[in-house]
Formats: sequence, C-alpha cells, structure tokens
Amino acid sequence: MKNKEQLLLALQELRVDNRKKQKRGLHFIIASVVLWIAILVIHASSLPILTKNLYTFFCSAPLVPLAYIISKLIRVDFQNKDNPLGNLGVLFAVNQILYILIAMWVYAAVPDKMLMVYAMIFGAHLLPYGWLYHSKTYYVLSVIIPIAVLILGLYCSSTIVATFMLIIEFVFCCCLIIENKVEQHEVN
Repeated sequence: MKNKEQLLLALQELRVDNRKKQKRGLHFIIASVVLWIAILVIHASSLPILTKNLYTFFCSAPLVPLAYIISKLIRVDFQNKDNPLGNLGVLFAVNQILYILIAMWVYAAVPDKMLMVYAMIFGAHLLPYGWLYHSKTYYVLSVIIPIAVLILGLYCSSTIVATFMLIIEFVFCCCLIIENKVEQHEVN
C-alpha cells in the first residue's frame, strides 16, 4: 500500500511540474487562436467549399512551430523533456491525428459540415489535458465545444462555427491565464 501511495505522490509531483513549466499548454491554445483567425478568414471568403476545407486542413500545419515561437515569448518550457508526462501530452495531441481521418471523409462526403466535424474533433481532444494539467478549463471546454459546435454546425454556416471557435479559444486563453495566476498566488 505504501508503494502505491508513493507512486501516486510522485505522479502528482510530475503533473504539478508539467503544468507549471508548460503553463497548462497556454502556448498551444494561443497558437490555435491564430489558426482559428485564419480559418475564419477562409470560411468568410467566397471560395468554393472544397477549397475552403482544403485550406482549413492547411491551417493545422503551422500549429507546432507557432506554439514553439509563442512558448519562447511567454517563457514556457515547450517540451519539458525532464518530465515523462511531457511525452504524454504529445501522445494526446498525436491521437487527434487519427480522428482527423473522420474530417477527411466528411470533406468529400458532406463538405458543408467538414468544419463542424473538424471543430468537434479539436474540442473533444482536449479532455485528457484536463487530467494532465489539472485544469477545469480543459475538462469543461472539452465537453462544451463539441456539443455547441454540433448545434451551431447543424443550423448555421461554417463562418458562424469558425467565429464561435475563435471566441471560445480566446475565452480558453483567458481562463488558462486565470488558472495559472491563481496557482501562482497559492504557491506564493
């Protein structure tokens, strides 16, 4: 029993270290704000829907380099290589790539709903980060985003979906900043 308690304590210490050094993944969420701005511009344009959808996929490509640059600006340890949970965060992100295959199918089968599915996948993939970063923001938004996007996507245009995502990503950033500041004040 004592070994289990020691293991859980060590795991908790790794989680605390990871969320502090990575500021709960704020660099990636800020980067996603930039990407959702680009996606909004694309979907507000008069391009054909298949072109809009293709460009939406292209918008994902600069996420990691952009998050890296932002991590330097906000002083975040981008990878936290000293912590094995940093690799777990990468695994959570890579997992999303498998679900993008669904969005690729929708791209051809129901192009008008591709952005909805893409946004739902993005929102749902946030759930395990709630545990990793001990963050209510991730837990709550990982449920709110897919449900809200499903409702919006069924009844509204992709421009509305992209606008919602941009707004929710901005709120997401603000909530993470607050969570990080609250934790910082509790430590001090």
